[in-house]
Formats: sequence, C-alpha cells, structure tokens
Amino acid sequence: MLKRLLASKPAIALVSSIASGYVRLVYATSRITREPADTEATLYDQHPQIVAIWHGQFLLHPPMKPRSPEDVKAMVSRHGDAELLGAVLKRRGIELIRGAGAGKRRRNRGGATAMRETLRALSAGASVVMTGDVPPGPARNAGLGIATLAAKSGRPVVPMAVATSRFLKLPTWSAFTVNLPFSKLAVVTGEPVHIPATDDAEVIEAGRRAIEVALTEVTARAYALAGATDPLSKEAIAKPGLSLKGYRLMTRIATPVAPLMLSWRTRCGKEELERRPERYGIANTPRPDGFLAWFHAASVGEVNAALPVIDAIAKERPDVRILLTTATVTSARLARTRLPDGAMHQYVPLDGQNYIRRFLEHWRPDLAVLVESEIWPNLVMETKAKKIPLLLINGRMSTGSFKAWRRRPGISRPIFSAFDLVLAQNDSLAERFAQLGVPQTRDTGNLKVDAPPPPVDLADKKRLASAISGRPVWLAASTHPGEDDIIATAHVLMKRKRPNLLTIIVPRHPERGPDIAAELKSSGLKAALRSEGALPGKDTDIYVADTIGELGLFYASVPVALIGGSLAARGGQNPVEAIKLGAAVLTGPNWQNFRDSYSELLKAEGATEVSDATSLAEAALHLLQDTPAREAMTVHAEAAIAAMGGALPLTLEALESYLPPKVTLKHAS
Repeated sequence: MLKRLLASKPAIALVSSIASGYVRLVYATSRITREPADTEATLYDQHPQIVAIWHGQFLLHPPMKPRSPEDVKAMVSRHGDAELLGAVLKRRGIELIRGAGAGKRRRNRGGATAMRETLRALSAGASVVMTGDVPPGPARNAGLGIATLAAKSGRPVVPMAVATSRFLKLPTWSAFTVNLPFSKLAVVTGEPVHIPATDDAEVIEAGRRAIEVALTEVTARAYALAGATDPLSKEAIAKPGLSLKGYRLMTRIATPVAPLMLSWRTRCGKEELERRPERYGIANTPRPDGFLAWFHAASVGEVNAALPVIDAIAKERPDVRILLTTATVTSARLARTRLPDGAMHQYVPLDGQNYIRRFLEHWRPDLAVLVESEIWPNLVMETKAKKIPLLLINGRMSTGSFKAWRRRPGISRPIFSAFDLVLAQNDSLAERFAQLGVPQTRDTGNLKVDAPPPPVDLADKKRLASAISGRPVWLAASTHPGEDDIIATAHVLMKRKRPNLLTIIVPRHPERGPDIAAELKSSGLKAALRSEGALPGKDTDIYVADTIGELGLFYASVPVALIGGSLAARGGQNPVEAIKLGAAVLTGPNWQNFRDSYSELLKAEGATEVSDATSLAEAALHLLQDTPAREAMTVHAEAAIAAMGGALPLTLEALESYLPPKVTLKHAS
C-alpha cells in the first residue's frame, strides 16, 4: 500500500520537488572546487558526448545545463527509484531516455530500446548522461553497454565524478551516497575516452576497461579534493561496521561459555574429547618446514569437494605442505581415511579472535583456502590481518544468504573484500560474491562433479549382497528429519506390489539412527541398525545404515537412490556420487543447493523429481521393475555429469599463482 502510494504521480511530484531543492541547497551551501575550473565549458568542448558517472555518486548529477531542450538527455531506468530520479532531472530541463542495461539479470529493463534512442540522440547532437555501472552490480564495474554505445556512435565517453566531504552512504549495491550541505564539494571531469567504430568484441572490451579506469581515477580525485574517504575505497570497505564490531565483541564476551558448549557437544557425539584443544587453536603437531597451504572444509560435502584439489597438489607439488581443517566429527574421520600421505588434519578453532590468532600463530599458513560457503567473520578478518592470501573455492551461496549479507554491508563488505579470489560454482554465484565486495571472482564449475566417488569396501559389499540376495532394494541417502516418515510410507505402498522389498535409509547425521529405528518400529515396521553390527535379515523392512563413511557402499549396492535433503526444505544433497556408482537418482523438489547439477540431470532425463510418498513409491517401483528404463536413465545421467566436468583443472590453474614457483632441476651436461 505504502509502496504504491509513494509510486503515485502526486507523490513523485512532491518528493522530486523536495529532492531538486535539496540538490540546489547542497550546491549553494558548499565550497565548490572544479577540475578543470570551467566544467560546463569543458563538457561542451566534447559535445555531443556520453557523460559517465558511477551510480553511487549520481545524486549530484553533472552540472551540464541544457542550452536548448535537445542539448542534454539522461538515460534513466524504467523501474524503481529511477522514477524519482527522472522527475528530478526533468525539473532541470533534461529530457529522459527510458531504459537501462540489465547487467546479468534476465528481466527486460528496456536496454535495447534505450540504446537505439541514445544513438539517435547522439546523432542528432545531444549529449547523454548515464551511469557507467549497471544494477545489480558489482559497483564500479563499467558495463559493456556504455562502451558499445561509444563504438556505435563514434562519440567520446567523458568520465565525471562529484563528491562531498560530508555524506550518508545507503546500504545499496552501489553504496549510493546522499551528499550533505555545508560541505567541501568537488566536481572532476576526466579526459575523454575514444573507442573506434567497430563490432569487434575485444576492442569494445578494451574500451570498457578504459572507461572503468577513467571513472575510477576521476572518482578518486573528486574524493581527494573534497577531503573525504571514498565509501567504496579499499580502506573504507575493510573498516568494520557496527555489526561486525558487535560480532567480534560478542565472541570475546562468549569466550567463558566455549568450554560448556564444547562439553555439551562432546556428550552429544559432536566433538572428540581427546582433540578438543584444537577447537581452542591449540595444535597437536608441530608446523612442518616449507610453504604451507591451509584448506578449510566444514563438513563431509566440502571435504569431498576439496579432496581432489588436495590430492592433485600433493602429487604435483611435493614441496607444498598441506593442512586441512574441518568442523565435524564425520568430516574429520573422512579426512583421516582419505587425505594423501603427508597432509595433516586439525579441527578448525571456534570463531573467537584469540582462538583463531593462536591457530594462525602456530601454523603460519602461506595460503588460506576456504571451501564452498564456510565464511566465519573472525577467521576471515584475522587471516587477512596476517596478510595471508585468502581464497574461496567451489564457492556457493543460497539466495537467502545472499540477501541477508546484502542487508548488512557493515559486516559483509569488510569480510568479502578480504578475499583475494573466489572461484564459484557458476556465473550467477560469481556475480553474487562480486556484489558483496569480492575484488576478483571466476566461474570455474562445481568441484564435486570432478570428485571421485566415495570408496567401497569390497568385502563389506560382498557381505551386504549376500544378506539382501534376491530382494528388490532401494536407498534413501543423506536423509534429514521429516523425510524418514515419507520414506517409510513409500515403503509400505511399494511393499503391496513387492512384498519382499528392502528399503535402506542412510541418515545425513548418523547419530539419528537409533531414533529413526525406534520410530519405524513404533509404526509396525521391522528395522535393523548397522551401528549395532546387524545386517538386513529376511524379514527386515528398513535397514538403517547409521555409520560413517559407508555411503559409497550403499550407492554401489542398490539400483535406485533417493537423494535426501530434497523432500525436506534443506536444498538437497549432491547427486553425483550416486550416479558415479551406478544408481538411478530420484530427488524431491528442494534441490536448489545443487541447482546446476539437477537442472542438467532433469533436462537430460538423468533423474526423476518426486514430491511426496505416493510419487516417490511410484517412481522407485517403476525403476526397480523396468530395467531398460533404469539403465537409460543412468546412461543419460552419466553423460550429463561428464559434460559438467572441468572444475578441477581450472581450480588448480587459479591456485598455481598463489603457490611458490616450481623448482626446475638442472641436469648436468
């Protein structure tokens, strides 16, 4: 209601009148420095031209007064706050060109229409004012659109910046500044950037970079003349906001509570008592000599993503020492069994400043590599304070997390700007990290696609095959609370047609096994627990495999597997391991954590989506009974996964520049 009211014509007219008056107030009360001295004359020397200014500094738009109604136009988006900005510009006698580039967003923002109108305006002798960067960002990255306009029109791009000594920074993608009156105000016009008339993508990209550099330089100059710190400068971004300061204070205050919390987690089986000192940053082994690369992977999924990278470095770079930290008991046990010889494992310290500092002072890593989404504020900030290169590989971030970070720039910008490089699972994720302040991001793909399947103990596989011989069997893997009841119901439905059916449940967290078995038994089903040493008997309905590190065994022993976390609102789990071990994959509708993989699998008919117990029972039963259909699905799935590979070599290539130079042995002549 309020939003519609503010978007109404009377409201826009009123607010634009106030905003226009406010702009005049800022100019009237501020001490102005212009470089060069006669800004307007300088601009008209290049007329007609494209005047570019960063989005965040657009409030005090360039003081280029139209000498006639057709002299100056401004490109303004058709959406959102641009209505107000457009109304303010109209009050200055500036005609509007509606539309803007969409950046990497898919929705139409009128960019093509705006480009045609801009080219016509430039051809007719009008200068066009526009922003160099494009929503949703990242800020201060010039878009291709402005360079394309320059190439097609043959007109120069003139960079401009306006800055004041006093301003408010809004929590927007561009750090939009509200300039305050009674300030020092600087207006800087840079040298024009000329791009030759061409359709050559490389030439246009070079022009885009030149525009970006020119805008960056005039912006820095404007803030210097105004005697202010640019809100998007490295110094300003790295400065912790109140929310980050509050977090760091709270973690210091909470230090006395840490032992109580770890004791409780130990009783719950979530910590190893003998290794608890590691959680305080106290190492149980000395630091080895030489270059040390520290990898941090929180849990099993992240460890599986990191292992191919660690294995490759250990094989190709024996001069590099490797330390892997994890946060969970399950991932620690996996690390102990899968790490290459010479690589070390420790538990990651709790995210307290003193614990992290103690850890860093002992290990003195030469490179820190975090995996996926394991971003803890103190860990990041203390690592950066030690001037240790900080990378994130296989980076991912949910939509919800991204929005939450965006709402808190005081904590997000210092943290994400601390990363030297983020290698993301896809282009849209790379864009998210860039918008949060990461200076360099790349789309390298998902490392889990290139990871080897989990190991299979052949002796255990033989024993399991003997126990289930002759029975139809299917698997529900990595299940979360709320899914086991659905699986049990599906089992009952399927059993009507296949009375000797066996269902295997592997819970995501093995400690849930006894509770799952008890719930199944209370429902009249016969359940057996693997943690008690049992194998499925002839009358076992559901076999609960509540052990650690055996998921590969079960994927390799069944023809059909539901990948858990997808019937509950958990975002799904990785389907690649099941496919590589020959199981046909079913998934619930919640697979957003692995959007790239599932999108391709579903498109290629290499997986089937189910929604409830009935559709799950129908799909699983169909695949169990129709061998050709099941085999076709697995072939399609294997082809889809193979096409998605390639993240490992790209990741290793990026990491190589952060490792010490390779030693070349000279042979005696």
